[in-house]
Amino acid sequence: MSMQLKASGIILAGGRSRRLGRAKALEPFQGEPMIRRVISRLSQVTGDLVFVVNDQEQASALPITPDNVSLPYKTAVDLYPDGGSLGGIFTGLSAADSQWAFVVACDMPFLNVDLMNQMLSLRDNNDAVVPRTDGYPEPTHALYNKTCLPRMEKRLQNNDLKIARFFDEVTMCFIEEAEVRDIDKDLVSFFNVNTQDDLDRALSLAAEGR
Repeated sequence: MSMQLKASGIILAGGRSRRLGRAKALEPFQGEPMIRRVISRLSQVTGDLVFVVNDQEQASALPITPDNVSLPYKTAVDLYPDGGSLGGIFTGLSAADSQWAFVVACDMPFLNVDLMNQMLSLRDNNDAVVPRTDGYPEPTHALYNKTCLPRMEKRLQNNDLKIARFFDEVTMCFIEEAEVRDIDKDLVSFFNVNTQDDLDRALSLAAEGR
């Protein structure tokens, strides 16, 4: 990783997995817990990792040790336990060692290193870099500067949890779908596993080498 691309990586691992009924981070995926695949790809573009969890019990269950995670890492317990993904992003960004952090969810097994590097190259003079698909932002596959923290916290304190609501208060760089498709033509970077059907499809995609 070049110093030009230095950023922390944040993996949101605090979800309750209500629809799947099992911890998504720990779900077996091609012979390893799903989160290990996410770690492997995110580690290629970041200098350290933050795992955001709901509590220490959840942190203890994660399959992460200094032996199997190549980067410095820490776990961060959600500062706003009922704050949804916005609370998780705020918690991770607060704990990150770098000014910038790349946020992903623990159930996104098809992260694309080329797309992440492209996003990292667009940080200058912006507070956040966020892809858009079908006209909507992908805020849990995005880059945030710590300059976003006060705006995030204001929303959290008001229980206004839609992530995109603070976007008009900061300098945004949106990557539109056409540009994303030049790198990831099927947009599988943003595929996440919520249900058993999602998991079955993800396993099929992985078997195809995605």
